[in-house]
Amino acid sequence: MHSTKIALLSICSNSFIVLLKLAVGIITGSVAIISEAIHSLLDLVASVIAFFSVKISNRPPDKEHPYGHGKFENISGTVETLLIFIAGIWIIVESVEKLIHPSPIKLPFIGVIVMLLGAFINWRVGKKVQKVGDETHSVAMQSNALHLLTDVYSSLGVAASLILVSLTGWVVLDALIGIGIAVYIMKESIELGKKSFTPLLDTGLSSDEIIQIEQVLLNFKSQFIEYHDLRTRRSGAEEHIDFHLVLPSSMSIEEAHLLCDKIEDEIKKVLINPQILIHVEPENEMVRNVK
Repeated sequence: MHSTKIALLSICSNSFIVLLKLAVGIITGSVAIISEAIHSLLDLVASVIAFFSVKISNRPPDKEHPYGHGKFENISGTVETLLIFIAGIWIIVESVEKLIHPSPIKLPFIGVIVMLLGAFINWRVGKKVQKVGDETHSVAMQSNALHLLTDVYSSLGVAASLILVSLTGWVVLDALIGIGIAVYIMKESIELGKKSFTPLLDTGLSSDEIIQIEQVLLNFKSQFIEYHDLRTRRSGAEEHIDFHLVLPSSMSIEEAHLLCDKIEDEIKKVLINPQILIHVEPENEMVRNVK
């Protein structure tokens, strides 16, 4: 629920910033400001996508989706990163056009004020979204935070270009800084795209997370014979974990169930939202040369 409210906050803030930047971009004639307005418009689209993907991913498992809806977030994150990349291409095209056909910028100080205001709002909202995204391992929220924070840096860059244009009269600086902004956000989109897309291929958890799981199992080593076939994958904000646990044949069903509950409880302390399946086996199923 908290994630949904934060996503809704980013929609409201982006709507305000898009309208403000677009109006000022038209008034000043700055390609950098208009590019920023388009960038913020894509941020708004990304915020809407994040809002609905978080709502969908939070739905409990059902008949059609027995493993839950977590991967809606990964799809959302992938779409968002594509939007960032497209925004970068668009800014470069417009900036090159500005280099070929330079035109004076009107009332640059208004543009500076708007860029600084937009940067401040997006920084505050972006940090809130980033915090929630990191706490919940929500790819959609992390993608949305990247949109907002890259907008901060690009807005500051545009403000700097407008100041330099005013001081030097070099109109080409407006376009050159626009190209620099585009390259930066395209690079960031590629990095986040890798993070969003790979879980769709059922990529395992990170090595650090695997170590945390193995450390929990090590703490219970005296109560079981061995474990094997440890498998993990991420689905949105959820970590899916399953493994085989070999127990002494003398252990009762109640004792085995209690041990599994304890292991699950400890894993839940070190991961954000683990979904755990433990397959219990008798000692004659032991696999040699495994942990």
